[in-house]
Amino acid sequence: MPSIMIDKRYCGPPNSGNGGYVCGRLAAHIQGGAEVTLRAPPPLDRRLDAVATDGTAWELRDGATVVATARSATVELARLEQASFDEACAAELTTPIKPHEHPLPTCFVCGPARALGDGLRIFPGLLARQPPTASAVFAAAWTPDPTLAAEDGRVAPEFLWSALDCPTGYASSHDRESGRFDRTPILLGRMSARIETRPHPGERCVITAWEAGRDGRKRVGEAAVHGENGTLLAVARATWIAVDRDVQLGRA
Repeated sequence: MPSIMIDKRYCGPPNSGNGGYVCGRLAAHIQGGAEVTLRAPPPLDRRLDAVATDGTAWELRDGATVVATARSATVELARLEQASFDEACAAELTTPIKPHEHPLPTCFVCGPARALGDGLRIFPGLLARQPPTASAVFAAAWTPDPTLAAEDGRVAPEFLWSALDCPTGYASSHDRESGRFDRTPILLGRMSARIETRPHPGERCVITAWEAGRDGRKRVGEAAVHGENGTLLAVARATWIAVDRDVQLGRA
């Protein structure tokens, strides 16, 4: 039975795994696009069992607790946004969550307390140019560190899932009517992604993200990551759940 260990480096909240990273690790057992649902906070530094439940579905288990489920999925986005690396760098300067007010400063993906080369340090902000009718577009620059490489020399798939995770959270928290950023605590509930190709470490990449809908406590964001020459690398759709702050921090 294969197993997965979520190293503390890959945390989201302080005591559990970053949702996108965990989704990507479980999705590695599925060919092509995958949909992963998080059902419990993924524990850190503990051996978790990856169990095949049928030909196209898997569970990640912590003893008797099902942490996540995954299945094969077709991931197609009706909309696809793109930006230049310079535009993405400029957008980061407008990120709505400043370092001193970040709710999860040690998050592997978007935490400002993580050192360069340790965390991904992806800080999405609004693009200067916006579509006239659709929801706002967030963008961020990302240059993968050499420590993210898989055995084939390209960035490991789970880090593409990671890089697409938090930007969808930022985008889904932006209210298209008021233009304001909603600071209600949220946690990733479900993520679907499709990887076209993987970049090499050091390649300048651009992530774009936008809101795709809301339903009560649920918020949906979509995202894409393009490579240095504009090649589409991967796309994702994520459902976020509004929660109490104690739940976000794993205290409840």
